[in-house]
Amino acid sequence: MSQPENQLQPNVQPNVPVSPEPMAPLPQKPDTLTRIAVDKFMKNKLAVAGLILLVFIIFAAIFAPVLTPYEPSSQQLLKKLTPPNGEHWLGVDTLGRDMYTRMLYGARVSLLVGFASVAASIFIGTIVGAVAGYYGGKIDAFLMRVVDVFLAFPSLFLLITLVTIFDPGIDKLIMAFALFGWTATARLVRGEFLSLRSREFVLAAKTMGVKSSKIIFSHILPNAMGPIIVTATLNVGIVILAESALSYLGLGIQPPTPSWGNMLQDAQSLTIMYEAPWYPIFPGLMILVTVLAFNFVGDGLRDAFDPKMKS
Repeated sequence: MSQPENQLQPNVQPNVPVSPEPMAPLPQKPDTLTRIAVDKFMKNKLAVAGLILLVFIIFAAIFAPVLTPYEPSSQQLLKKLTPPNGEHWLGVDTLGRDMYTRMLYGARVSLLVGFASVAASIFIGTIVGAVAGYYGGKIDAFLMRVVDVFLAFPSLFLLITLVTIFDPGIDKLIMAFALFGWTATARLVRGEFLSLRSREFVLAAKTMGVKSSKIIFSHILPNAMGPIIVTATLNVGIVILAESALSYLGLGIQPPTPSWGNMLQDAQSLTIMYEAPWYPIFPGLMILVTVLAFNFVGDGLRDAFDPKMKS
């Protein structure tokens, strides 16, 4: 039988090419605060240059016995005040000691005093500031009055007095710098804790019954590490400069231990300045370059950790 005429014919579509649907872009991993800070720091050319200089100076100080064939205290009196040459790159001092060797070993002393004293002062200041900022009230008032007492005394004169009373040495300098260097850190950490203790994550931790010590060191302190790192970096340069000044005055590192400061002290004679004008240039230049490098790195870290500088 024939099919009825009014029966619908199947709707056959011509072969039309179908364009594929555009793929959704893959979700990008959000930048972390650390990555943003690193990118910001790497864009600061002075900070990167300062970091490279610091790495070079620290490397030279650590591997000083490998980088020089001389001992820092070995004397060659017949060669005293020899100007820089192929054998003695930075010349020879008044006792016939190689200046290049003493510069390398002097870097060890200056960096040791700087890092150790700043580490101790940051530790003390962080503990005091964290306790004062977290608990507030009478504890905060008492600790801040202690800080005010320390700040009321002229630190430079007290440093000179302490170093004069006790025998000058590396350990005495570290203790003196740590004793008078923690107050600024305490105030800084206190301010950070006062602004962070009312945040939601802190209130949530308190609601869950987390101990105060864990809240302080596991929740609040990691969020306040940026300003602390910046302060520590800048303070190392300040301490190295102060140690050099005390050693120059004869109140710091004592000979025969090499130090950039006491190397400058040896060169303060007018006779030496006339006969060997190159003598004070190298230790003074090392102090200048090292302190500038720490300042550049500190400024770069400050800009990197500043929330206002992040996009």
